[in-house]
Amino acid sequence: MTVLLVVAKAPVPGAVKTRLCPPATPEQAARIAAAALHDTMATVSATPGVTPVLALAGRLGDGADAAELAAAAAGWLVLPQRGDDLGSRLAHAHADVAQAYPGRPVLQIGMDTPQLTAALLGAATRRLARAEVVLGGATDGGWWALGLRDPRRAAVLRAVPMSTPRTARLTRAVFAGQGLRAVPLPRLRDVDDWSDALAVAEAVPGSRFARAVAAAEGVPTTEFAAAGR
Repeated sequence: MTVLLVVAKAPVPGAVKTRLCPPATPEQAARIAAAALHDTMATVSATPGVTPVLALAGRLGDGADAAELAAAAAGWLVLPQRGDDLGSRLAHAHADVAQAYPGRPVLQIGMDTPQLTAALLGAATRRLARAEVVLGGATDGGWWALGLRDPRRAAVLRAVPMSTPRTARLTRAVFAGQGLRAVPLPRLRDVDDWSDALAVAEAVPGSRFARAVAAAEGVPTTEFAAAGR
């Protein structure tokens, strides 16, 4: 059974989604982040045949919508993130999952693609069953998903600069250096700035994420959905 690993930050105002400010306030940005995390966790929970794990920076109880997120995480293994930078934290998260679930493949995602569906995640896990590495590139040059048959191989991520337009290409290259071809997954847009938030909300107009974006805009949810925004 594949472990579906969500790497996320607790949605604490001023600590998450700061690039959404302005137009959002830090509190609104935190609620948008909480909605994105909740939608992502709900999709993971709806994906059959996976074991959900949350690698968390911070504490859910300190952030927006704490009670709802805690309820969503019930039954999940929650691991604290470790490491000084993102590459190190990702490597540690995979290593921690490998220790908790020996021999299991791991598909890792973040909290910035709330438009994910259970069908898409299910297809990704099936592709991972036939490959050593799968990688879902993002429109900004990063990646939204990394699947590893052996999660201990994520140690190489420490050498990859994260959050750059070259991150996906460099990630593919570092695995190629180990003789591993990263099989591609569909390309998605992740939420970095306000234009991303609007585009992703348009793709999932009935979601918690879309409602949180609409609230930050001061637009009633019904108008947001009707406008395709």
